[in-house]
Amino acid sequence: MKGIFKFKEHNTTIQKEVIAGLTSFFSIVYIIAVNGHILHDAGIPLEAGIIATVLASVIGCLLVAFMANAPLIIVPGMGINALFTYTMAGSLGLTYQEALGAVVVAGILFAVVAFTKLAKIIATAIPVSLKEAITVGIGMFIAFIGLQKSGLIVSNSQNFVALGDLASPVVLASIINLMITLFLFLKKVPGNFLISIVSGTVLSAALGVINFSSIDLGMISLSEYTTVLMSFDFGSIASIPFWTATFSVTLVLVFENIGLLHSQVDGMLKAPEKNTKSLRAVSLATIACGLFGTSPSVSTVETAAGITAGGRTGFTSVVTGFCILLSLFFIPLIKLIPNSAIAPILIILGGLMLTNVIHIDFTDFTEAFPAFLIIIMIPLTYSIVDGIAFGFIAYPVVKLFTNKHKQLSLSICIISLLFFTNFLLHSLG
Repeated sequence: MKGIFKFKEHNTTIQKEVIAGLTSFFSIVYIIAVNGHILHDAGIPLEAGIIATVLASVIGCLLVAFMANAPLIIVPGMGINALFTYTMAGSLGLTYQEALGAVVVAGILFAVVAFTKLAKIIATAIPVSLKEAITVGIGMFIAFIGLQKSGLIVSNSQNFVALGDLASPVVLASIINLMITLFLFLKKVPGNFLISIVSGTVLSAALGVINFSSIDLGMISLSEYTTVLMSFDFGSIASIPFWTATFSVTLVLVFENIGLLHSQVDGMLKAPEKNTKSLRAVSLATIACGLFGTSPSVSTVETAAGITAGGRTGFTSVVTGFCILLSLFFIPLIKLIPNSAIAPILIILGGLMLTNVIHIDFTDFTEAFPAFLIIIMIPLTYSIVDGIAFGFIAYPVVKLFTNKHKQLSLSICIISLLFFTNFLLHSLG
C-alpha cells in the first residue's frame, strides 16, 4: 500500500490515512439512507436503492483512489438525486429504468468531456452567475422536498402550499430533530448527520411515527435488487424527454464536479495534477451508477472532513469505501429510518447550497435576473430542468436588450436555443 499510494511522497502514514478514511465515512454515511429514500420516490424499492447507493459509492471511492490517488468521497450526490427522481423520473415522465438509461448516456458524455479538453472549454463558456444559480436553485428544491417530507409544508387547493399540522407526530418529530441536527451541525460534532438520523429515528419511534409491524427486520435480500441491477432502458432514447434529461444531468455533473474538484484538489490538497484524473474517475463512476441502479455520483463537499483529518492519498478513499461496503449488513436498520429523520438533513443541506448566491453579481441585472429565474423556477416548477431552462433562455435575451451581445459565447447561445426548442416542441406536442 505504501508503494501504491506513495505515503512518503505525500508526507503521510497508514495510520493517518485510516483515521481520515473513518472521518470521511462518518461524515458521508447519511447518504446511504437519504439517497435510498429519494430513489424510492422514483419507484425504486427502498432496499434496492440502498444497495445500489452502497455499491456505486464503493466503486466511486475505489476509482478515485487508484486513478487519481486522491482522498475524495465519490458517492451519489445530493441535488443530482433530486434531478433524477423529481425531474427525470417525475416531470419528464421517464420510468426509473429509462432515467437510469439517461444516466448511463450522460456518464458517457461526461467521460468524453473529462477525457478531452472540453471540460475547460465548457467550464469557461458558461457564465458564473448561471452556474452558481443552478446550485442555489437545487438547494432551494432540496429544502422544499425536506419541508414536504417533514409535513411542515403540505399541498393546499387554494394556495397550492400551506403550513402543515404542527400537532402531528411526524411534524413534531421533524421539528425536534431539526433542532438537534442544527445543534450538532453548528457545534461541528463529528458524524453529526449520522447521529441526527439515529436520534431522529429513536424520537420518531417514541412518538409512534414508525410502524414496526410493516417492516421486515430479517436478513438483507437481493431479490428486489436483482430487478434494479442493470435495468437501464434505452427504449425512449429517440424521445425529447430522454435527451432533455441526459443533457441536463450532464450539464449539472460537469459544472458541479469541476467546481468541487477545483476547491478540493487544487485548493485544499494543493495538488492540481490530480484534478483531471479525479474528474475522469467521477465520470466513470457516473456510468457505474446507471448500471448499478442509482442517481449519478459527485465528489462531495464532505471530502473536506477527510482532508482536514489528514487524508492525502487514495488510501483514505479505500478505507471510506470499505466502511460503506460494511454498511450493507445494517440495511434492516436503515430501512427503519422515517422521513422525519431524513427531512432535517435535506433542509440543512439546502441551506448550505444557498451560500453560493454570494458569487452572483447582483449589481448587474443582466446577470442577476437570469440567475433569479433559475433559483425561483426550480422549486416552483418542481423541475430542475425547467428551472435551468428559464434562466438560460433569459440570459441572451437580457444581454441583447442591453447591447451586451459581446458577452455572449457561442456555447451559451446554443444551450439557450436547445432549451427554447424543447419548450416549443413540448407546447406543440
